[in-house]
Amino acid sequence: MANIFFASDHHFGHANILTFKREDGTPLRDFKDIDHMNEHIIRMHNEVVRPNDKVYFLGDVVMSRKNSALKILERLNGEKILVKGNHDQCDAKAYLEYFKDIRGSHQFEGLIMTHIPIHPESLARWGLNVHGHLHSNVVKMPLAQIPDRRYFNVSMERINYTPISLEEVKKQVNKR
Repeated sequence: MANIFFASDHHFGHANILTFKREDGTPLRDFKDIDHMNEHIIRMHNEVVRPNDKVYFLGDVVMSRKNSALKILERLNGEKILVKGNHDQCDAKAYLEYFKDIRGSHQFEGLIMTHIPIHPESLARWGLNVHGHLHSNVVKMPLAQIPDRRYFNVSMERINYTPISLEEVKKQVNKR
């Protein structure tokens, strides 16, 4: 039986991401260079995703209008669905060489998948927003400043650069 996985914010080919910092000043991504980062993400992906599994890429796959970094996707296992992010700026034709489908959002099993977290007032009909965009950060409750359990961030930095399964997301959400 095929599994379902999620991952976001791969930023393949985006060398400048290696200069980004977390709120505490530490590197957002601690790799020696962009090739090291790309290869690490590919290896981690293929360690858990099998060829017949489905993977939802929740945006920001590559950081260039040039299609060259998209070729990395040939090396990744699984049937790929893209939920576009704010940096996914290639033409749809280029993405469709590697993705079975491209969407703005997708919903199933009581959750909605987006790149940017949706507004809290829109969550009532789904209950859970699996998203990316925030990298190492999480959506917090407005007054308490604790993580909002209605959101699950699958950015690379939050999932140890390894796609996370639907079952694992549900397990972690139930633990909260």
